[in-house]
Amino acid sequence: MDDPILARIGQAVELHHGRGEPAAARDLFARIWAEIGGEQADPLHVCVLAHSMADVQDDVEQELLWDQRALAAAGRITDERVARAGVPLSVAGLYPSLHLNLADCHRKLGDPRSAREHLEQARAGLGALGDDHYGRLIRDGLVRLERLLEG
Repeated sequence: MDDPILARIGQAVELHHGRGEPAAARDLFARIWAEIGGEQADPLHVCVLAHSMADVQDDVEQELLWDQRALAAAGRITDERVARAGVPLSVAGLYPSLHLNLADCHRKLGDPRSAREHLEQARAGLGALGDDHYGRLIRDGLVRLERLLEG
């Protein structure tokens, strides 16, 4: 990855997913968030950090807030910016994951209508994903969430 802020965000993600230390990841995300200037920062940084920060929240309302920040920032990112950062996705490839997470938040908050709306938006963007690990991860997440909403 060619972007030092994204590399640091990746270190925090590794703390959470690789080492099972969500509190340490949350602390590092918070430090990076303060350093970059919060929501006024580079939209790519805001989107990736907020999307990752949502995953380490203990409170679903806070998780939803971070996921909403990520979605709002995604609308300000260009494909040129993503390519300059060395991210192997287009901006369109970010949306299925963002909507999947928002759908899951709404499900957990007891709002199946909003959950299904975001699930549909996630499904609509699947064409932007490749047939790789990331694409399969998102597709599998959609299937899992669909089952939870049916049950």
